Amino acid sequence: MVCERKQCASGDRTGTTALSRVTFTGQHCGYPVGGVVTQQPPKSKTCKRSGCLHRIKYVQKNKEKDSGNMEGAPAKGVLSHLSLLEVKARSRKTQLQQQSRVMELKAKVEALKTQREQLKAQIQTHQDLQKLRLAMDKQCADEEEENMEEESENSKLLRLMARHTQLKDLLHAHHLIGGYDIIKTRKGKGACVSIATAYEDVFLDTFNLEIDLKPTVKISRHNIPPFIPLNNLAEQNNMQTDLRVFLDTLSKHLNAFAGRKQQLKLVKEKHKSVEVMESNVLCSLLVLLFTVPREKTAVLCTLDYTDHTRCLPTRVHLESEDKQLPDSPQWKKNCTLLMETPVHKALITMKKMGSIA
Repeated sequence: MVCERKQCASGDRTGTTALSRVTFTGQHCGYPVGGVVTQQPPKSKTCKRSGCLHRIKYVQKNKEKDSGNMEGAPAKGVLSHLSLLEVKARSRKTQLQQQSRVMELKAKVEALKTQREQLKAQIQTHQDLQKLRLAMDKQCADEEEENMEEESENSKLLRLMARHTQLKDLLHAHHLIGGYDIIKTRKGKGACVSIATAYEDVFLDTFNLEIDLKPTVKISRHNIPPFIPLNNLAEQNNMQTDLRVFLDTLSKHLNAFAGRKQQLKLVKEKHKSVEVMESNVLCSLLVLLFTVPREKTAVLCTLDYTDHTRCLPTRVHLESEDKQLPDSPQWKKNCTLLMETPVHKALITMKKMGSIA
């Protein structure tokens, strides 16, 4: 409600007085509370309209209070809104973390179930393989197969797997005994051991030993060359307590002998210009005759294989009419080559260097 007065209380009608806006409080019929009126301060403090009296308060008294409320309310509202957003964000993050954790646990449960089923299948397969292995070992596979479950659809595959594991076990046992072929004889009272020899990936001769296991371990028959000290090797390596060490030592001697013998054969086949003057049955001594191309000088080369477990010589000796030739740098290199390289390969290198014809 607005009330305007153009005449002051003192009766001054000539001049226009300043109007002041004031607020009023109270209740009246039909008019809202808190209206705004204008009047001339300070004498008239009420205004009458429609029989209602309203208490008027000056705007100046409430100015500071109104301005304070206007400044504080927006700030308080913004902070409350930010706090609410922060709470919502934290709640959403917590919910996402919980959902992710639940999904992770579910996936782990499924993986464990799958692993459980796989282990069950492996156990069942292992049990079936054990049955087949027993059948094969006892040579009564037909009887055992009848006792197996008829609902097994992979019986053929299981038999193959059983055979595979059996061969793997035999191979493992073969490796444990040093790679030798051993056959039981005389109902387990004896054993026949076969030792194969090879040189440069070529299988050569095979030697056999028949060993008595009871009452004591001893060699009954064999086809080992007589120049191999078989009895001495058995005593030195204590065949009674460690049969494998004895077989390993014997195998070294036999393979070294086969290797030296093969080298001599290759020298005769591939080096026609080199003459083999002397060699023994053990092939531990080899005498060769070389010819120097330019001087046409003959050189006698002696290879001594003192270590009977090796294929390389331990000493090389040169003889020639030219006394200075064995001490020359070129032939010293040739001696080193002959001691470090198999003789048939060393001769090829010496020919390329022009040392021999």
